[in-house]
Amino acid sequence: MSVHIESVGRGPPLVLLHGWAMHSGVWLPLLPRLVERYRVHCVDLPGHGYSAPLARYDVAALAGAVAAAVSALPDVGRTAPVVLGWSLGGLVALEWGRILPAGVRALALTAASPCFVQRPDWPHAMAPVTLAQFGDEFAASYRRTLLRFLTLQVQGSEHGHAALASLRTHLFDRGEPERETLRAALALLATTDMRAVVSTIEIPALVVGGDRDTLVPSAALRWLAAALPRARLALVPGAAHAPFLSHPHAFVAALDRFSDEF
Repeated sequence: MSVHIESVGRGPPLVLLHGWAMHSGVWLPLLPRLVERYRVHCVDLPGHGYSAPLARYDVAALAGAVAAAVSALPDVGRTAPVVLGWSLGGLVALEWGRILPAGVRALALTAASPCFVQRPDWPHAMAPVTLAQFGDEFAASYRRTLLRFLTLQVQGSEHGHAALASLRTHLFDRGEPERETLRAALALLATTDMRAVVSTIEIPALVVGGDRDTLVPSAALRWLAAALPRARLALVPGAAHAPFLSHPHAFVAALDRFSDEF
């Protein structure tokens, strides 16, 4: 199984895990703010970008595959990384921290939730039908739907147009994920519920997200920050599901303050 990783910058290791249906090119607008401070490792999740798909697609398999690939990097072999996961990537980061805590220095969980779909005792999430609609829309027109989704996430930001312009140039360089990968990853988001285990993850964690996020509401972020034993919360005013694109100054400032302590 091949996990594609691109590395750039200098400093302590920082691993970036992207969201569902995307690839690590989504981080391109943020990299100039990170490379002078961190050795940044941009990972294509299995089945996305240049990474091969998995035979079994669940959060444990994803986390295990990514952790194995990252741990083989020379600088990570010397220093455990901060793992920054966005959305689906945040779920993978949580599981990585749970199953292999010695390999993670700290977690930065961005617009991430332990449970992405509403349940009788969990209102802080999307309705199942909303998640299913994402799958239908991506299957019908992957490129148009992805650009529309990202446009919504940067609306109202002083940096939104520049970030989106950069993404338009590079986001489709790696083609489209296979439909089976999209379906499997969507099923993972629909069925995974880590609420019962997050209290066992004792790695330092930053929970950061936008106060206007409708996919992962701020109530879910507050719950996660309270449930993790060593977590803090940073809400970005005016941001939605991609605060690192819409509000990069505030996002990187929160990340730097956090990583300085660990």
